[in-house]
Amino acid sequence: MLPRAALTLPPQLKISPIADQSLFVRSAIDGVVREAVIAAALTGVMILLFIGSWRSTLIIAISIPLSILSSILVLSFLHETITIMTLGGLALAVGILVDDATVEIENINRILEEGRETDIRQAILDGAQQIAVPALVSTLCICIVFMPLFLLGGVARYLFVPLAEAVVFAMLASYILSRTLVPTLVMYMLKLNEGRGESQNLFVRFQKKFENGFERLRNSYRGVLTRSVEGRRVFIPSFLGICLCAFLLVPWLGQDFFPQSDAGQFILHIRAKTGSRIEETARLSDLVEDAIREKVPPAELDNILDNSGLPYSPLNTMHSTSGVIGASDVDVLVSLRKNHRATADYARALREELPREFPAVSFYFLPADIVTQILNFGLPAPIDVQIEGANVQASHEIAERMLIELHQVSGLTDLHIQQPLDYPTLEINVDRTKAAQAGYTERDVASSVLNSLSGSFQITPMFFVKRNNGVSYNLVAQTPQYRLQTVKDVQNIPIGGGSKSNPEILADVASMQRSREMAIVSHYNICRVVDIYGAVQDRDLGAVSRDVQRIVEANRKSLPRGTFITTRGQVETMRSSYLGLIIGLGFAIVLVYMLIVVNFQSWLDPFIIITALPAAMAGIVFFLFFTHTTLSVPALMGALMCVGVATANSILVISFAKERLQIHGDSVKAAIEAGVTRFRPVIMTALAMMIGMVPMALGLGEGGEQNAPLGRAVIGGSLCATVATLVFVPSVFAVFHRRRSNDALELFKNVQNQAHAE
Repeated sequence: MLPRAALTLPPQLKISPIADQSLFVRSAIDGVVREAVIAAALTGVMILLFIGSWRSTLIIAISIPLSILSSILVLSFLHETITIMTLGGLALAVGILVDDATVEIENINRILEEGRETDIRQAILDGAQQIAVPALVSTLCICIVFMPLFLLGGVARYLFVPLAEAVVFAMLASYILSRTLVPTLVMYMLKLNEGRGESQNLFVRFQKKFENGFERLRNSYRGVLTRSVEGRRVFIPSFLGICLCAFLLVPWLGQDFFPQSDAGQFILHIRAKTGSRIEETARLSDLVEDAIREKVPPAELDNILDNSGLPYSPLNTMHSTSGVIGASDVDVLVSLRKNHRATADYARALREELPREFPAVSFYFLPADIVTQILNFGLPAPIDVQIEGANVQASHEIAERMLIELHQVSGLTDLHIQQPLDYPTLEINVDRTKAAQAGYTERDVASSVLNSLSGSFQITPMFFVKRNNGVSYNLVAQTPQYRLQTVKDVQNIPIGGGSKSNPEILADVASMQRSREMAIVSHYNICRVVDIYGAVQDRDLGAVSRDVQRIVEANRKSLPRGTFITTRGQVETMRSSYLGLIIGLGFAIVLVYMLIVVNFQSWLDPFIIITALPAAMAGIVFFLFFTHTTLSVPALMGALMCVGVATANSILVISFAKERLQIHGDSVKAAIEAGVTRFRPVIMTALAMMIGMVPMALGLGEGGEQNAPLGRAVIGGSLCATVATLVFVPSVFAVFHRRRSNDALELFKNVQNQAHAE
């Protein structure tokens, strides 16, 4: 609309954008889409290597865009928007959208290669029938882990439910496509492909070498699996011990709500001496700008914008979340060009340099990117220690005492009390007797002072309507500021409205003295509060908040009656979100277990299946620790995803093991056969998941830091869960079904002996 509005203005007026959050939003969304496309391409290449047929790869790859489009279609009906969370969910699902189609085509190819069927139509029907129920249960396991997110409330619900919906809808669409479209495409595209591999082009030769290498890997795996199953009495406790030891690293991970993102800009808040005039504040901001230009190279500096003071108006029409309290405050927005150094490095350098150069001025940084602003819920800092009480003076003394202690907390920076008590004022005490003798009332004195200092509009508003355009203009009478420079000038303000013809001056009827008061009065749920704001630098938010909470608890014991201390801000939201997600993670495991119980009609086999979950959780901890990634809400979302993926692969192994157990009754042999037979589909689905997460885990591009912990958690969890699925779960199956197979063998021998006796 700006070009349209510019046509109604003089041509000499130039309109230029100074700051635009939509640039970061567009770049972040483009980055997620780019990650999803790269993940889909990498997944397709991986499938092509394993299957060796471009036709099969094309059939499998078709399910990715169709599933994503189906999910977007349903999200549009639910009035969801395209955000980093919804696109992150779709990017998260890219690696597993191919699972259903991959397993089905791999099973069809296995039936054809074994020669059990010569008719491709019958092979399709048999292959689809064999994995129909396991694939359905696997898909439902991945979907059901997100169900607890719908029970969350507050900000956590608005953040995570769209992501969960995107994944669930895409997974359900993928399963439906694998039951309908994929078999049809196999019928029409692979019917002439039985003789694949006869060509001697470069890719076929490469794929044959890859296939030979994979077979050697599978034979090596057979030996490892055999030794693990046979030595299960030692292997199982050792494996569990390693998984449990991984959780000892959790305290060293650190905790954040969301990772910090580099939006290419920062906001520095300057607070001069309380009560400073606007021109003095402007002069100070120019000096600070010069200091910023010395730290930020000209090649990286795009623009600097100063926003000084508050609008002087009877109505505050400015929406500000930066904690501006008067003319002594300045917000300095610094925008950087592309290919700049890390914004956090500049913030760290300015935090060290500016207080030394301007010792009487307070400096602190505000959230500049739109994500942090939302997570802070309008607060200028992630940590808010709020002291509530009717006695503001006592609350302020408590805040000053706590401020000294909080300065000792490592990683806690930008500490300041939001409500200063040193705003300079002039108290005018009217001598009512003298005023009455002179013929004036208290109202006459107050109105005269207000007219001179603030203008007549606040007391007697007047308007003038211009005839030629019909616009109404305010008429304001006020003493020029250059005539009110000293206290003497204020004392010489004439008093009007009295009964005498000769007006008196203010000094004749009133005395004046200097005083101080609160620069701003803040309320929370009606109660008067004093806030201590603080930010985090070079340390995780969880560790800093724990140290802050210890100081809060220590001071809580000495509070006067009717005074309370509460920790608010992003810390409060992080704790509630962590609690909800951890409870949801436990609830998801229970839901998955009950779902498998219904399918397997057994309490034992579902327990065997979920024994892969400790390894998945341990893998997440290991991977986050070695990549120096803090625990965060996206990482917990990755943990939820790993619960479904690990369970889905274990279902494939255990369902086949049960089939083999019913045939020959040997649990050890069934476990080994299941691991070897399902080795290829498990490896393919796990690699598809991990390869699909690689672009996200790298965290490249604008806003890439937000979803990087999610990708890293999924990669680490899937890696260890795959090892557990292929080695640990078959060993557990052999342990729990050993007695059953022995009982069946003993029963068979008894029946056979009885038959011989008869």
